[in-house]
Amino acid sequence: MGEDLWPRPGRVFAAARSHTFLQLAQAIDAAFARWDLSHLHMFTLADGTPISMLDRWDGVEPDGTVDSRTTKLSRLKPGDQFAYVFDFGDDWAHLCTVGAERIDPLDELGILPDWPLPFQGWGAMPDQYGRRWADDDGSSPVPKRPKNTLSDLPPILPWWGPQR
Repeated sequence: MGEDLWPRPGRVFAAARSHTFLQLAQAIDAAFARWDLSHLHMFTLADGTPISMLDRWDGVEPDGTVDSRTTKLSRLKPGDQFAYVFDFGDDWAHLCTVGAERIDPLDELGILPDWPLPFQGWGAMPDQYGRRWADDDGSSPVPKRPKNTLSDLPPILPWWGPQR
């Protein structure tokens, strides 16, 4: 099961009614720094309607599942809450809430995005597989921190490298 993070991290998205649930799933995964995107995802609306990529289920999707590739966010109303789960093994679950009022994306973002786009956020960014460094195998001790924490970097910036 996924980690229980507290305080819970969150992101606020600007999304149009014409965007699909797949586009929202991709935006959520990007906003939470997921890089192994080979896993299934599913939204569950408050009425129990499951929304997922039907072609990834090989015909064994839950009854009543609608396709996230074609289902638009226009199914949602202000204040609606629904769940998003990424990776059914680790169950990265998110509570999603539609804002009470529409926003003007030009005012909030300065652009009209082609896909859902986060514009506020908070909280820790957990690694998808719980790694703490690139070669973390889950049981090795944390590598010793260098006395000068930037000395192991190439001297591309003036304060990096062994010259400090």
